[in-house]
Amino acid sequence: MVESVQILLRLVLSVIAGGFIGLEREVVHKPAGIRTHMLVCLGSALFVLVTIETLPNEAARIIAGIATGIGFLGAGTIFKSEDEVRGLTTAASIWAVAGVGIAIGFGYYLMTIIAVILILIILQLNKMEFFKRL
Repeated sequence: MVESVQILLRLVLSVIAGGFIGLEREVVHKPAGIRTHMLVCLGSALFVLVTIETLPNEAARIIAGIATGIGFLGAGTIFKSEDEVRGLTTAASIWAVAGVGIAIGFGYYLMTIIAVILILIILQLNKMEFFKRL
């Protein structure tokens, strides 16, 4: 059983973590921005917390359901024009944010901090000269 203070902390942290990543997407004018990322992270953490409280032996199944469901949401951000595909990075960031929410829901705070930092670094790679040429 998770204490009420821990539940509050995890839910608020999920909104903050999703917000940092979503803010980056918002600033670069991508289709899924701050609110989408906050909601995905919060929803993932909430699914995990409810599972811990009610069906702790079903955690793996719930995680699989989150990963699959978020895959469909992310697919909605991908579109193809005549000569290019757009939205793949935004779809991947939504999927990664769901993973962050899952980690937060389980209380893995250090893992969460490291993951958020790495996601933000990865999202900045396209601004580096070396990666523009790839």
